Amino acid sequence: MAELATIARPYAEALFKAATAGAGMDLASTADWVDELAAIAANPQLRQLADNPKVTADQVFAVFTGVARSALPDTAKNFLRTVIDNGRLAALPEVAAQFRALVNGRSGSSDAVVHSAFPMDAAALAEVGSALEKRFGRKLNLTA
Repeated sequence: MAELATIARPYAEALFKAATAGAGMDLASTADWVDELAAIAANPQLRQLADNPKVTADQVFAVFTGVARSALPDTAKNFLRTVIDNGRLAALPEVAAQFRALVNGRSGSSDAVVHSAFPMDAAALAEVGSALEKRFGRKLNLTA
């Protein structure tokens, strides 16, 4: 079987191309719903449901849209249907990671996770972020 990265690449690139083509989509909101769909797809119980031959693609789609925190835009629904119909739910987390990398590459930023032995407030995180941005010479999207 092909590597998930190889399977995910065309989906991430096509989604990025659609989002940057001015089809009424912006990269930030697209990245948000792709990340949300990837988090749902990573759930082992949902994967087990989707792998069940007695469950239809429409039922899997309904579970995804029902679990999503907010209403998905039509583009997200079309993308999700394509992924489900092609049997590529397992690749969805990798699609999200590759899409995020394409978005970061375009904006010249990077994602970074800050691990600390002690809880950090927003001011401390911002201070660390500015020091790291100065050190690496690029904008960082920090999470703690």
